[in-house]
Amino acid sequence: MKIGVISDIHGNKIALDAVLSDMPAVDTLVCAGDVVGYNPWHGGCVDAMRERSVPTVMGNHDRAVVGDTSFGFNSMAGAGVKHARESLTDNQQAWLAGLPAERTTLDGRLKLVHGHPDDPDRYTYPRQFGPHLLGDEDVLVLGHTHVQGYERFDEGVVMNPGSVGQPRDNDPRAAYAVLDTEELSVTEHRVEYDIDSVQQAVHDADLPARIAERLRSGQ
Repeated sequence: MKIGVISDIHGNKIALDAVLSDMPAVDTLVCAGDVVGYNPWHGGCVDAMRERSVPTVMGNHDRAVVGDTSFGFNSMAGAGVKHARESLTDNQQAWLAGLPAERTTLDGRLKLVHGHPDDPDRYTYPRQFGPHLLGDEDVLVLGHTHVQGYERFDEGVVMNPGSVGQPRDNDPRAAYAVLDTEELSVTEHRVEYDIDSVQQAVHDADLPARIAERLRSGQ
């Protein structure tokens, strides 16, 4: 089975559309959270996940939008949360509120979390991947860092598909991955998208300029 793996869309519908158009044929999609935040198309990104019934976990931005602001947001991230709260419909917010912190799929073979199996807000970079992160699952998918990477161990695979909407690994292209569950192999992908249009939309929405600026550098 081929699984399209995405994470950290962050309201960037233009990048999400580019990823979905570029993605090779897959049997299903999964998402490691943070559908909303930063960029201005929160509702469009939520609807894209809802309409496809994509198994998704709650990221820290998703959680903040529906009421919990315990994560230490800077002013840029906080502005995105506020914008999402003001623009999402009740039904869209209800969908976010119903997302779990973790979930398993494929009969328990694949586990989704946002940051770390023990703490959804903990940044876990590829250099920290190890078999200690795995439980009974064959594949652990996490996001949160916006840094693409994976490692394969005797016990299974730990992977981060990277960020669709705001990469932070010095590559501005939208990131995603494809998992082959039979071979337990991961193929990483990057796709260009219209960053200029996103930057203009960020400006038009009166969101912090830094949100737009960092898209160009992949930081």
